[in-house]
Amino acid sequence: MPLDPQARAIIDQFAAMGGAELHEMSVPQARELILGMAGLAGEPESIARVENSMVPGPAGDIPIRIYTPVGTAPFPVLVYFHGGGWVIGNLDTHDGVCRSLANRVGCIVVSVDYRLAPEHPFPAAPEDCYAATRWVAEHAATLGADRGRIAVGGDSAGGNLAAVVALMARDRGGPKLVHQLLIYPATDADFETRSCRENAEGYFLTRADMVWFWNHYAPRDADRRNPYAAPLRAASLGGLPPALVITAEFDPLRDEGEAYGARLRDAGVPVRLSRYDGMIHGFFQMGAVVDRGRAAVEEAARALGQAFATR
Repeated sequence: MPLDPQARAIIDQFAAMGGAELHEMSVPQARELILGMAGLAGEPESIARVENSMVPGPAGDIPIRIYTPVGTAPFPVLVYFHGGGWVIGNLDTHDGVCRSLANRVGCIVVSVDYRLAPEHPFPAAPEDCYAATRWVAEHAATLGADRGRIAVGGDSAGGNLAAVVALMARDRGGPKLVHQLLIYPATDADFETRSCRENAEGYFLTRADMVWFWNHYAPRDADRRNPYAAPLRAASLGGLPPALVITAEFDPLRDEGEAYGARLRDAGVPVRLSRYDGMIHGFFQMGAVVDRGRAAVEEAARALGQAFATR
C-alpha cells in the first residue's frame, strides 16, 4: 500500500527542517537529535511508580529505570532495551513507550541503559543487557516481580538486543524467558536485502544510517558474523521463547526482521509476524502523531499479556 499520510507528514516535517542526515552527523549531534524526537510518543502517561537504580554489570554498574503499574505484586516483568543503532538513545528517549507498556500490560518494565558504541563497541551492549536481565531474575522478589514470567523486548537495535539476550539465556542456562517482543529488529549486517535497497532513502531511517550504525557498533567483519551481534546468523534458533515480530513496510530493516521471524517459526518457536503496511521505521514511538503507532503498542501489550497469562 502507499506510504501512510501520517508517516509522510513526519518525513516531510524533518525534511523541512533541513540540516545534515543522521549518518553525516557526529555521534554527539546524533544523540542530541534523538532526544528531540521523544515528544513523538506523546505526553508521558502517569504510572504508579518510577524508580531509577543501578545494577552490576560486566564493566561497572548499569543504569536502569523501573516502571511499576497500579496493581498487586507479584507482577510479570518486561526487560526493555531501547533502540538507536547501539549508538544513540537512552532511558529518557524511550520513557513514554515503557510507561505505556507497563500500564497496558499490567507488568513491571525494567528499561536498561546499556553502554553505547563507539565508546563501547560490541559485545558491550548485549553483555550489559544480559547481565541486567539476569539481575532482574535473581532479584524478582525484591522488585515485586514473578521470576516465572519474564519477557525481553526492544525496538530496532533494542529488538536486536532482545533477540540476542534470548539466545544468551538459552546458551548460558537462563534465566527462563516467556516471550520476546521484537519491534522492527536489526538481525544482520546485510545492506543488500530487498527492503534495504527499496527503502534506502526517503523513509526516515536510511541504508546509509544503518551502515553508519554498524560501523560504530561492530566495525570488524568477525564481529558482524557473531550471532550475538547478528542473531539471524545463529546456527539454531530452537529452544527460544515465543515471539512477536513487528515490522514496517517502508523500513530498510523489514526483510531481516521477517527473515528472523520465519527462521524462528521453522525452528518450532511460536511466532507472530505482524507487518504494518504504509509504516516507516520508528513508528512504534510515534503514537502521538501516527495512529498505527498506537495500534502497534496495543498489539505488543496484548501479546505480552497473553504470554504472561499462560505461565
